[in-house]
Amino acid sequence: MSEPEDAAPRRFLGIPASPGVVVGRAFVADRRRVTVPRRHIAPDDVEAEVQRLRVAISSARVQLEQIRSRLSLDASDHSVILDAHLLMLDDALLIEQSERAIRDEGLNAEWALRRTVEKIKDVFDRADDDYFRERRSDVDFVGERVLRQLMGAPMEISRPLDLHGPVVLVAHELSPADTAALARSDVMAFVTEVGSGTSHTAIMARALTIPAVVGAPDALRYIATGDMLVVDGLRGVVLRNPTDAEAADATDRGERYGAFVRSLRSNRAGVARTRDGTPIRLRANIELPGEVAVAIDHGADGIGLYRTEFLYIDRREPPTEEEQFETFKRIVSTMAPRSVTLRTFDLGGDKFSTAFRIPKEMNPALGMRAVRLALRERDVFRAQLRAMLRASAFGEVRVMIPMIAAVSELRASRREFDLAKEELRAAGLAFRDVPFGIMVETPSAVTMSDLLAKEADFFSIGTNDLMQYTLAIDRGNEHVAHLARPFDPAILRAIATVSRAAKERGIPCALCGAMAAELLAVPVLVGLGVHELSVEPTAVPEIKEALRRIDLSEARLFAEELLGIASAEEVEQRVRERYEPVFATLLSNGENGTFTETGTFVLPEYTGLR
Repeated sequence: MSEPEDAAPRRFLGIPASPGVVVGRAFVADRRRVTVPRRHIAPDDVEAEVQRLRVAISSARVQLEQIRSRLSLDASDHSVILDAHLLMLDDALLIEQSERAIRDEGLNAEWALRRTVEKIKDVFDRADDDYFRERRSDVDFVGERVLRQLMGAPMEISRPLDLHGPVVLVAHELSPADTAALARSDVMAFVTEVGSGTSHTAIMARALTIPAVVGAPDALRYIATGDMLVVDGLRGVVLRNPTDAEAADATDRGERYGAFVRSLRSNRAGVARTRDGTPIRLRANIELPGEVAVAIDHGADGIGLYRTEFLYIDRREPPTEEEQFETFKRIVSTMAPRSVTLRTFDLGGDKFSTAFRIPKEMNPALGMRAVRLALRERDVFRAQLRAMLRASAFGEVRVMIPMIAAVSELRASRREFDLAKEELRAAGLAFRDVPFGIMVETPSAVTMSDLLAKEADFFSIGTNDLMQYTLAIDRGNEHVAHLARPFDPAILRAIATVSRAAKERGIPCALCGAMAAELLAVPVLVGLGVHELSVEPTAVPEIKEALRRIDLSEARLFAEELLGIASAEEVEQRVRERYEPVFATLLSNGENGTFTETGTFVLPEYTGLR
């Protein structure tokens, strides 16, 4: 029995995954997971069941290849993700474990496959990184696709839909293939019940500049096809059947935000500078090769962090040197003449233990991960270093090592780097002189930064892990995650220490954590001496505009004052008092701008601090 209309909620709160505000009719695509039949099969039927699984995998591969072939050339993020799904269909772990369950335990193909998928997902669930936990959905999507082939159930979203005009697509979850198939359709916004800001739905919605709210529970329970919706991708709100006044307000806010973004992007060219003319390097963090084009389009000076972990997702064996070289070459040549910082793999502990055969650890965040794993798996490490060096022949490259905690780790890593160079010379393969730097994200690296600066070519501060380790806070623990505050005095003092050590040694010091994209943190970071920032590509125009409003000498004095404050609450209050007026138009996402009679959008003029 359905609930009466007046009892059903109108407002749904979720995660703002892609910015923008739209008003449109809902199209509900309710594709729940299929129910898997479970039965034991007779010994004589085993080989037929194995063959049925193989045919389903082959059919799923053909289906994905067809979806991929329909993509436009500029949908490269979709292509890369679908390529990863195609690789999963060839993964020995998925195929061999499923076939073993059929042969050894007499399970039917559907049951064997579902159980294997659940085991692989469990590896991702134990990851201590939000990005990798979110990748469990990729395994789910691939498994679901094969299951539907086995059962003859269509993947109904993953083909063009007759949407009868622009709609807001509402679903429990959207796979990369779903969003790829819908990329050129009349979808004006996405709403999903599950997902996070790092999910593929969020990544692709941002790449397509489509507003999206994810993680909105009960959306399918109350929203029906044809309902009018307001999707607010700025605040993470979905409003069902708005009043005329609410719809008009949302339309106005959406138009203002669109005009605001266009005004920021019109000024994206050129080097970022403070109000008094000091240049600040503003680079982009990326995870997928296709994001390079987004970074260039938004005015990034280069790539400050390329996370290479995507190459290792759900694989029984690490990627080859050639495979990595081709990926790095594509990124570097596309970005040229801008620089690209390639970070070696930050894997280990509970991440992808099947590929590196690492036993389960009590505390993987403090275990065999990142540089420790690299120095244990030296052949794999050196293969990646060779691939990175070879890519330098096609543009400016920097190599960065994550999670350095001691000078000895830096020295050992550099020895592997030098050996990789020798091997390339012996093979007659070209490469250029490449700066060799480190991520500073452990308390010990902060303490030893003066000595590390003597042996590293550059620093890049990773505030995400630095906060976790310095403040002893597990970012994935919902009970304490809120305590990880970037304005904690301990974090500010750590940044100041590292920046000072780099300056005294004359090496660059960047910051590539989430803190770099927080508007109110930008003047503090610049004041502390960090003159290289790396942020999500779409945040570049906004941060560039923020830098134009900062006077460096004032920011330095202000940052020095903050270092004498004892609590995060007091620091946050001082920062808001000082810089909220400076960034008022940016913090409002253009809501305080006006349209002239000719339709030109104008923001209030900024004339400096009062």
